[in-house]
Amino acid sequence: MTSFDFLWKLLDEHGVIERYKGDCLDLWNTLTLDQQRATYRSIRDKIKAGQFVNYHPVKAVRDNMPKPPKYKVLSFNDYYARFGTTEPRDGWVRTFLPDQQKTIYIKK
Repeated sequence: MTSFDFLWKLLDEHGVIERYKGDCLDLWNTLTLDQQRATYRSIRDKIKAGQFVNYHPVKAVRDNMPKPPKYKVLSFNDYYARFGTTEPRDGWVRTFLPDQQKTIYIKK
C-alpha cells in the first residue's frame, strides 16, 4: 500500500466525496514524505477526536497540511556559502541554539 492508500482509506471511512480522489492524489504527490505523514496524523487525530474534517478530500488535505514557517532558516555553513561571511546582513539574524550547540541564521 502507498501512503495515499492509507490516507484514502482514512478519508473514505470518514465519508469523503469519491469523485475528487484523483485531485486529492495529485495534491498528495506534491507533498514531501514528512508533510504527508504530518497531514495524515492531523486528519487521523481530528477524526478520532470528533473534530471537523472536510468531506471534500482536497480541502481536507489542504486544511491539515503543515503550515510553512513564517521565517527562513539557514545553517551556519549554508549562510557562509551564500554570503561569504558570518556577519548578519539583508535582514538575517544570527542565533545560537544552546541545546543543539549550533549557530543558525533566521530571516523573518
